Amino acid sequence: MPIIRPYRPEDRAAVTEVCVLTGDGGEDSRERWPDPDLLANIFALPYVDHEPELAFVLDDGGTAVGYVLGTADTPAFVRWFRQERLPPLADRYPLRERPATPLEQLAVVLHHPERMLVAEVADHPAHLHIDLLPAYQGAGHGRALMTAFLRALNDRGVPRVHLQMDPANTRARAFYDRMGFSGIAVEGFPDGAFMGRATTAP
Repeated sequence: MPIIRPYRPEDRAAVTEVCVLTGDGGEDSRERWPDPDLLANIFALPYVDHEPELAFVLDDGGTAVGYVLGTADTPAFVRWFRQERLPPLADRYPLRERPATPLEQLAVVLHHPERMLVAEVADHPAHLHIDLLPAYQGAGHGRALMTAFLRALNDRGVPRVHLQMDPANTRARAFYDRMGFSGIAVEGFPDGAFMGRATTAP
């Protein structure tokens, strides 16, 4: 049976793979974004580098097949990303004045970490990302990962957590509903784009 355990540095490649294979609304993102490293360098690897103590993986036979990761302090994470994470990547993924391809448009996201500073969720200082390979979905592993993450936040005294999602991803929305997340209205975004909850584990 797969087990939940803390992230280890040797999981880095597997975390990247899970991110890429689930990165397009839960589906394989390689056709949309042919450089797999860019997606992971936005939505996965910065978190395991900055706060590895808040990263947990689903381990099946020694390989990470899913993960939950995030930050306890979104403003601090944004500052770190701007000062430490972005400079080494900026030359490889330059910011185009008129991004023309999906990859160039994704690079815009990389260059604007301040997008994570959303006033309406300021009282939910933590945020997270959770992904599972399709073969491991629907078996309770997502709940176990989320519970481990919520407990870790709560142990650190972090009261609330939020996430951002594509409202069209109905499977993800159903999961978050079951996990006790509620929608948070954010100006300029559709209903369901932001969700939050207390960190008291279910």
